[in-house]
Amino acid sequence: MHDPKCELTKAAMGISEGIPLEVSEGGIDELRRDIQRLMDIEAIKQLKHAYFRCLDTANYEELATIFHPDVSVHFVGGAYEWTLQGRDEYLDALRAAFTREAIGHHNGHHPEIQMLSQTEATGIWYLADNMWILNHKFFTTGTAVYWDRYLKVDGRWTIKDTDYERIYEINQALDELPPLSTHYLSRFGSEADTGT
Repeated sequence: MHDPKCELTKAAMGISEGIPLEVSEGGIDELRRDIQRLMDIEAIKQLKHAYFRCLDTANYEELATIFHPDVSVHFVGGAYEWTLQGRDEYLDALRAAFTREAIGHHNGHHPEIQMLSQTEATGIWYLADNMWILNHKFFTTGTAVYWDRYLKVDGRWTIKDTDYERIYEINQALDELPPLSTHYLSRFGSEADTGT
């Protein structure tokens, strides 16, 4: 687990150089391995993009297929720290956050994927996000650096470990709610905990 007091360098995040992205010398079998490595990198990018899409649409059924059953989660924000173990615990936390009283906008950019083997890889992503909690009239925005470890299980890539630390975070109480013309999670998010 990354110490949040450390710099966000590859070394501090535990990211090592992977298999070089160079064309192998050799025959058709080596070329096939090179192409498979590129296809695996693309599959990992699609996996992480699906994660952000499913997060903001509260698509828990598809999210469950993205995470390894033993996924570990460590997120450090300005006013919170999540340390979760296992797919069920992570999905429960997401259900509690992405309710009908929430609006999420999460974009992951600039992937740095390192292939470590045919079945293991790491990735660094830059996050930009906005989150409105309507029933509390509260808004959070900021950026973060994600770093993940991926495992290929039964031919499919999964997120095994996921961490992030905020670069900056702004939390703001709202005097009034935004004038929404549509609100997807109001129809498909989970029920908000009313605390009663």
